[in-house]
Amino acid sequence: MPTLKVTVGEAETLHEQTRNRLKAAQAGEELEDAQPTLNFESYAELSRLLSPKNLELLEAIANHHPESIREAAELVDRDYKQVHKNLSELADLGVIEFESDGDGHPKTPTLAYDGIEIDIPFVDSSNNVGAAAP
Repeated sequence: MPTLKVTVGEAETLHEQTRNRLKAAQAGEELEDAQPTLNFESYAELSRLLSPKNLELLEAIANHHPESIREAAELVDRDYKQVHKNLSELADLGVIEFESDGDGHPKTPTLAYDGIEIDIPFVDSSNNVGAAAP
């Protein structure tokens, strides 16, 4: 699994890199694998991912491989509904995935990446990143 790169306020830079990669691919150039990147527009949005409860869940999934949301909730000693909410948010961000055999079997939360690399440049960081760091 690759490592997810997380950035703040770099949407235009990411769009430009994507446009350049598309042009290169269309020109037939061979491309190296790009690191998956998740960009947040503000520190407040980033704090959703980095909340202590989300980090605790990610660590529990990495270390114990729970077979269900309920088992994940038990691992972190939290209410099922709150863990379901947090895991759904992490799935919406693409940080975890749910696997299911169907037929009424529970959804298994799995990590989509080996880890998270956070890249927050402080030069020109006043552009679109909110007023306060997490």
